[in-house]
Amino acid sequence: MRLALFAISLRRLLAAWLLAMPMAAALGAGLDASLLAPLAGDDTDAKLEAIGKLGQSTQAEAADVLAAMGSDRLYATADGRVLVDTGKGALDPATGQSLTMPADASAVMINNRLRRAIDGALAESRLHAADPAQRLAAAQRLQQTSQASVLPQIVAALDKEKDPQVRAALEIAQANLELKSPDANVRRHAVDILGRSLNTGFIPVLTAMTGRDAQGNYTEADAGVRDAAAAALRAIDRHLAAIEWAGNLFYGISLGSVLLLAALGLAITFGLMGVINMAHGELLMIGAYATFAVQGAFRAWAPAWLDWYVIAALPVAFVVTALVGMALERTVIRWLYGRPLETLLATWGISLILMQLVRSLFGAQNVEVSNPGWMSGGVTVMGGLVLTYNRIVIIVFSLLVLFFVWLLLNHTRLGLFVRAITQNRRMADCVGVPTGRIDMLAFGLGSGIAGLAGVALSQLGNVGPDLGRGYIVDSFMVVVLGGVGQLAGTVIAALGLGGLNKIMEPYAGAVLAKIAILVLIVLFVQKRPQGLFAPRGRSVE
Repeated sequence: MRLALFAISLRRLLAAWLLAMPMAAALGAGLDASLLAPLAGDDTDAKLEAIGKLGQSTQAEAADVLAAMGSDRLYATADGRVLVDTGKGALDPATGQSLTMPADASAVMINNRLRRAIDGALAESRLHAADPAQRLAAAQRLQQTSQASVLPQIVAALDKEKDPQVRAALEIAQANLELKSPDANVRRHAVDILGRSLNTGFIPVLTAMTGRDAQGNYTEADAGVRDAAAAALRAIDRHLAAIEWAGNLFYGISLGSVLLLAALGLAITFGLMGVINMAHGELLMIGAYATFAVQGAFRAWAPAWLDWYVIAALPVAFVVTALVGMALERTVIRWLYGRPLETLLATWGISLILMQLVRSLFGAQNVEVSNPGWMSGGVTVMGGLVLTYNRIVIIVFSLLVLFFVWLLLNHTRLGLFVRAITQNRRMADCVGVPTGRIDMLAFGLGSGIAGLAGVALSQLGNVGPDLGRGYIVDSFMVVVLGGVGQLAGTVIAALGLGGLNKIMEPYAGAVLAKIAILVLIVLFVQKRPQGLFAPRGRSVE
């Protein structure tokens, strides 16, 4: 009986000991005290050796000790212990225990030589950090090192690294060190890595490897390495060409979106009433200044909501420019229907009046309309192309405006009247369509859309009294090329002209590109006067 009781007690003690073992290990987890001891001494070489071993350690405490030493928060006690100042007390990295900083503790002094060693070792140790951002920063720091001794650490980190961005940074660090290897196969491996990275920063290095020195000898002795360097240069050049084309396409779509917003209103007014409105550009300018005014109001009265001033500026700009447009139609343009030359001269004079009015109110200098926080910055694609958020928002916004205009013209009573007047004004008048009121509303709609285009333009650059002049000619070209009053033609013409302009600019320059596009449009209109999409209706006949 006693033997059975003893066996049961023994099993309980054994179970309790096994349960306590992990807890004791957790409490006692820390760095080897013998590894930390040299840091408390005065021997610089011993400290350097200890720093190197800490850098190669995979324990998180090693990085903490190195960071504390580099920021003068590492202390040594009289009995040779090393403690980390946490700001609220001290931490013993050998035991993991927190305690009060002893009175006899003194800061561990470091010199520039030790500081450089700490930086390199800290980068090595953080290759094993749990946070990918820390591992990425460590890999990027090791890209600058020339110490071949860290190469095994980089290779070991690569073997277990899963994050693609960190892996790419580690491969570049590995290649930088392998390029200095006496082994041609190792150098070729490094060149292959650089070629796969598609990093333009390595073009000078790769170019030097394919060149010759002053005596005419190849800088790189091995022919295989030279061929690999040449192949890597070709891969990077192809990548650069792809980025350039993608960038031109993106900026072309962005410009086309702006032209689409600027030309949509003109397509409605010109298609409906045949009015050549030379003041259309100034309506864009009024929309941009309305955005500036809303921004100022938010800064003065609602600074906490400043990031959303653009949303508030959209209805304000639309209403203001629509009212200006309807006022122009009721007071001036309605008396000039069927007289295109007089309409052109009158609206040109109105444009001068509007510009002078803006100069009187806001001054002749450009004003700045800043992007809100959510439209600042951009996203990087293809390793080097930055798609800015403000242009992405403008592209999406122009598509939304296009969608709502399509809904308005095809699924509302106003849109039905507009289409009827566009196709046959006399017949629409005969069946009771109030053509005069529809003219006013359509002109207000076109002007309001121009105001929305002004809001978009204010997010791309400074706003000034001459803002609209740069878009009035392009807007007319879009309307004429797409077909008078044709929404689909306006979209295709705007995006096509924007893309063609940005593709031609790198080769011909901005001015020659515009001239070439104008010549192409003139030739096209000579062959097809009705534009891409011919207008329909009996009035065409």
